[in-house]
Amino acid sequence: MRLYRPAALAGFACAALLVINAARRGGLLPETALTHAIAPFGALTGLLALTGLYLLIRGTAGTLGLVGFLLNAAGLAGAFAVEYTLHFVFPYLGGDTVGGLLAGGTGRAFLVTSVVLLAGVLTFGTAAARAGALPVPGVLLYAAGMIPGSLRNLVPLPVYLAGLVVAAAGVAWMSTRLWNAAETPAPAGAGGVVRRRSAPADQR
Repeated sequence: MRLYRPAALAGFACAALLVINAARRGGLLPETALTHAIAPFGALTGLLALTGLYLLIRGTAGTLGLVGFLLNAAGLAGAFAVEYTLHFVFPYLGGDTVGGLLAGGTGRAFLVTSVVLLAGVLTFGTAAARAGALPVPGVLLYAAGMIPGSLRNLVPLPVYLAGLVVAAAGVAWMSTRLWNAAETPAPAGAGGVVRRRSAPADQR
């Protein structure tokens, strides 16, 4: 499928951005306008990669895979909105204003986003591991890393940052499989279409 390669590239970009974000938050990279500007795009590129991954496994992932994809996609879209707000809105507001927003509806929306993302990661990860089209270790790394990655305000910072790096490894591993799948004909059970050659006229 032509979408596999672009989705795989998005996955590699997502993995790189997750590592960069973790290094920035951990003090290994400087806090610059560039590192802040690119931070939200880890979630956005992850959403694009997730779409390609789901298309690869949809034939064997069943209803659980569809539900996991929808929840995970919604969570990543919400995470992009959260990161965009944190990096492009909150810095221009006063501390009291930000505190009031987080104590009210904005804070609750952030929490709902975390819960949806966590549910989506676990559901999609379960379906992907069962489907068999993706490397199970990569799926497990993604799920294990995104558990603390989804709960940034509820876990210690080192655990959150380590989760981002582990998730990045899983995303890169699965994206490699997605890249290779662009050259491999999809089996019938994985959503592919098997075309049968018409029999010669004298054999009909």
